[in-house]
Amino acid sequence: MRNQETLQPRPLLLLVDDDAQIRQLLNEIGTRAGFEVLEAADGSGAIEMLHRRHMDLVLLDLHMPRVNGLDVLRAVRAGGSSSQIALMSGAASVEDAVEAIKLGATEYFSKPLDIARVRALLERMRRQYEDRNSVFDSDAALAERLEVCGMIGRSPAMRELFSVISRLAPHARTVLVTGETGTGKELVARALHQLGPRKSKKLITVNCSAVVETLFESELFGHVRGAFTGAIADKAGVFEAANGGTVFMDEVGELPAGAQAKLLRTLENGEIQRVGSVELKRVDVRIVTATNRRLEVEIAAGRFRSDLYYRLNVVEIAVPPLRERSEDIPYLTAAFVRRFAKEFSKPITGLTEAAEERLVQWPWPGNVRELRNVIERACLLCEGHLLTEGDLARSLSERPATAPAPVDDEPPSPPPTAAVVQAALDGTGGNKSLAARRLGISRRALYRLIDKYAAAALAP
Repeated sequence: MRNQETLQPRPLLLLVDDDAQIRQLLNEIGTRAGFEVLEAADGSGAIEMLHRRHMDLVLLDLHMPRVNGLDVLRAVRAGGSSSQIALMSGAASVEDAVEAIKLGATEYFSKPLDIARVRALLERMRRQYEDRNSVFDSDAALAERLEVCGMIGRSPAMRELFSVISRLAPHARTVLVTGETGTGKELVARALHQLGPRKSKKLITVNCSAVVETLFESELFGHVRGAFTGAIADKAGVFEAANGGTVFMDEVGELPAGAQAKLLRTLENGEIQRVGSVELKRVDVRIVTATNRRLEVEIAAGRFRSDLYYRLNVVEIAVPPLRERSEDIPYLTAAFVRRFAKEFSKPITGLTEAAEERLVQWPWPGNVRELRNVIERACLLCEGHLLTEGDLARSLSERPATAPAPVDDEPPSPPPTAAVVQAALDGTGGNKSLAARRLGISRRALYRLIDKYAAAALAP
């Protein structure tokens, strides 16, 4: 049985100081404040640890032999880490302090340390950690409530998709599902089956691009003994096996010409004919087909029958690409992280702000399937309790050719008031990505509002 610490990870605190007594003192304070504490006796060791794991807070001594605190800070920022870092020094110059702030230091402590200030910082960081986890848990819980037959989304595009599925599921006998690779076309087919009157019968999936052409008709319609070499007994095909239920034909644009003609007859007459037989058998199936090709182009090229296309396209459901519903990415991500953290028995509780931003900005040419694979791989690589940009880097190292959708950097009109913005920031522990999400605006738009309201507050 996993222990309580593994079930509920604590925020990570890294102490970097060449003075063992200071490390011991801060270790005791950090542990009592609810942190898991790690130590490094020099700058080189700290850099190695920070490149390997995300730390929620680093207390970093400025003056150390060989690699000093500023060198560590520069290396960490160059590596893309979003860890909060507070510098400590017994003899710091004004120039060092200014440089540390420019490099993103959270606070600057003079030695001997003001323990009350240190405790206050630890308390603030712990609250931010808990707030961030609370928001992530809320996203994961909401993802569960938003799920419809394996699909997750609250964007307008997905709400419309769910509405169309619910209207068609009780009645439609023939549905064409279109969309890019990885958008979830098979999940749409499953939803149509599960939400309709045929749910107690079979749903059988056929990948038209994976079946050997010479065996395709036998796969779909069956065969009789002796129909071809190797046909040693009668065999029912997919349509007979799914009688009363649903047949989902994925990549229908790959269907061979002979199978296209027979499928058309099945659609028109509700009959199938086994290979090698003259007998016609009646079948009652819902046929859902899917393609990522433009079938109109295939028709013009002579590769797909126009009469079959019109039979299949009685009703079309278009599944939106992920880049057109980026507001769903946090909920999908939360669901995938929770799934893979449990599967791999890892204490992962969320993502760093930088990692969240990277996922939202990525154009996702492989859509939800690509996102799921990226999160699965990141969870395998993750050594801490938060996924970092480094965990994502191997999967998202190069920009795909597909350009991302433009990001609206302008605040909406009318924009949220200063009080609303402040409430969002307070409710997310100062996490601007999460605050922007709650406000329904981009992170850059939030920065513009913060600057605007700050300038107004300073105005005479």
